[in-house]
Amino acid sequence: MDPSHVDDGEFPGSPVPEADASDASAAEATVAEASPPQGGRSRSRVPLWVILALAGLFGGVVGLGLFTIDYASGASYLSNDPEACANCHIMWEQFDGWNRGPHHTVATCNDCHAPHDSLIRKYVVKAINGVRHSYAFTTGDFSEPIRITPMNEDIAREACLYCHGSLTNDINHADTAGPTDCLRCHSGVGHG
Repeated sequence: MDPSHVDDGEFPGSPVPEADASDASAAEATVAEASPPQGGRSRSRVPLWVILALAGLFGGVVGLGLFTIDYASGASYLSNDPEACANCHIMWEQFDGWNRGPHHTVATCNDCHAPHDSLIRKYVVKAINGVRHSYAFTTGDFSEPIRITPMNEDIAREACLYCHGSLTNDINHADTAGPTDCLRCHSGVGHG
């Protein structure tokens, strides 16, 4: 037997080679692949058809959403342009009334129908109204003539006082349980 040849340990009395670090890590990796992860569960792969179905569903929803936003001129609602409010035919009467009314030279829709105290609150209200209007006008679930909601009526009242507060201090009863309701007497002022 050649002394330079090291036997692999199959025969009794033959020397066993020392394992180096790379052999040990390879052996651990082999054991790790063969045994399930801790917790007793083996990892299973998600079938390709499930991934494709979810990707298609996600793409369809995003695509439909983008189409709807484009079709409805959705980006215009982020602006301060009063014509954005006339995107829906149901609002043409209010838009025309605003054009003929006393406020069209000094106030836009957002000046009366969006909060002034916070940019975040302004866009939250616009989002709430946008979702509500989208649902109502898509399904036809609204009354004609359209009516202002209690939330939007409060915002309009706040807007009146935001601009005209110094003129109304003597008659405004904001500290009482029933503050002065500007819209009771001036309901048509914004829309002619």
